[in-house]
Amino acid sequence: MDEHPNLAALDKLKTRIQALRAKTIDNGCTEDEALSAAAKVAELLDRYDLSLTDVEIREAPCERREYETHRKKRIPLDDCIGAVANFCDCRVWREKNQAGETRYVFFGLRSDILVAHYLTELINSAVRSELGRYKTTPDYRRFRHQERHVVNASFALGMVASIADKLTAMKAGRDKANSGSGRSLVVLKAAIVDAEFGKLDLKLRVLRGTSRMVSTMAYEAGGAAGASLAFNPGIRGT
Repeated sequence: MDEHPNLAALDKLKTRIQALRAKTIDNGCTEDEALSAAAKVAELLDRYDLSLTDVEIREAPCERREYETHRKKRIPLDDCIGAVANFCDCRVWREKNQAGETRYVFFGLRSDILVAHYLTELINSAVRSELGRYKTTPDYRRFRHQERHVVNASFALGMVASIADKLTAMKAGRDKANSGSGRSLVVLKAAIVDAEFGKLDLKLRVLRGTSRMVSTMAYEAGGAAGASLAFNPGIRGT
């Protein structure tokens, strides 16, 4: 059995992602450019999936890929990571590394977890950059110094919530567009990933959300920042 179907197409996908990453995160471009690049990667992923036969997809091995947060406490990305996994047709869970720091583990087909990791990196970079800009605004300077820790977290939470909503809407749009191909790739991949995930025999548990103090003004500012990003699925042909 060939465990690496369509390697040439997968290598091409990886090359394009690396090029987009260099253009966005490494060179400090705007968040509009970064998230537009993420939408472009989603388009490339769909093209890659459509290039595979059903047999090739069934024979492709599922893998895991970790995203290290380098944080021991809960971070705003928690509220978006599920939307990222759903957008990329993979599973995700949170665990601790040997240093006691949180990391996200994506599990699924190789191309999907590659894009999920890249998208998480983009979102984290976008939130950091937009928060940096928010800190220079008159609205931010009105907060007292002792309030700013809550303000920073509130802004980030509002922004990732907005991005998660966009990802969910984009996913629905992609699935609708791809259904026109006459192949139910989403259903096929979900069946494969779920079957392989079940073999891991993981002991996962759902953590209840903890109450958090939130600055309404900062949360809404973060939501507005996320809503204004050019995270637009309609960039085909650009």
